[in-house]
Amino acid sequence: MKPSLIVHGGAWDIPDEAIGACKAGCRRALEAGWSVLRSGGPALDAVEAAIVVLEDEPVFDAGFGSHLNFDGRVECDAIVMNGTTLRAGAVAALQRVRNPIRAARAVMEHSSHMMLVAEGAERFARDHGIALCDPADLVSDAERTAWQLCREDSHAAEHHRGHEQGTVGAVALDAQGNLFAGTSTGGTCCKLPGRVGDSPLIGCGCYADAAAGGVSCTGYGEAIMKIVMAKTACDLLGSAPISEHHRSGPEHNSSNIHSVKPAEPSANPCGENFRAMLGARKAVHLLAQRTHATGGLILLDRDGNPGLAFNTPRMAYGYVLPDGSFHTSI
Repeated sequence: MKPSLIVHGGAWDIPDEAIGACKAGCRRALEAGWSVLRSGGPALDAVEAAIVVLEDEPVFDAGFGSHLNFDGRVECDAIVMNGTTLRAGAVAALQRVRNPIRAARAVMEHSSHMMLVAEGAERFARDHGIALCDPADLVSDAERTAWQLCREDSHAAEHHRGHEQGTVGAVALDAQGNLFAGTSTGGTCCKLPGRVGDSPLIGCGCYADAAAGGVSCTGYGEAIMKIVMAKTACDLLGSAPISEHHRSGPEHNSSNIHSVKPAEPSANPCGENFRAMLGARKAVHLLAQRTHATGGLILLDRDGNPGLAFNTPRMAYGYVLPDGSFHTSI
């Protein structure tokens, strides 16, 4: 089977000055994940490698550079899921782990549980070889400044970048047919301490099923949870092939927030297989229709065809084309 990889750096109102950094971060994530897959390595390693790169990039809301909660501290969430076994590992409210996706993998591989939170998750990570850091090591200067301005001016949105978006994720299919998906986030700016959004919840911010596909979501977490968007998108991958009506152009959501945006047709690597793109668009359409909220997602169907959609002004993403080259866009 031909390997496949897709990544995202969050769906939000990405400012012009951040576009270059977002595209470069997605490309570096693709390079890290694809170096694993092209040498015959496992999809799990590729997902971890790609997300670690995104967690280390302060332009994204995950790991270092995450948004600060109401108390001025970083609290990170992450999940990784195996499409063959439906086994997942998730962590939430981490304050001392630089790369939460590694802690999520440790839970999946070494625990009978599927989610651990806060101090217990950090202790588990440490016991399985993941070094803990000082909480201050996760705070970027930009986020500290944004938090201070928000506290002084009633959480005014102009003081920070994408205060309800910015999650990162990856989905990979390896040469052996193994499918994995992962998601990592720092949550929303000035969130209440202990708040957990959609990202680490199985079926909400992430889902993988080898019989259908793998999904990573981004956007307003409380709304994504309402429609269990990642699992919904997987279920939609079993829908009928896209019609000529859907091929004609972008679909608009009923709440008229923004159009649901697919990848550029000229860059679509799916050829005549539009099932992946349609599944993504339908899921985001449902998010807008039922919750009047914004977000986006990336996915691979069970054959490795990539799909994506978002109804925010922009989303950072990238995927590997059939010839092994990279496509990144905002």
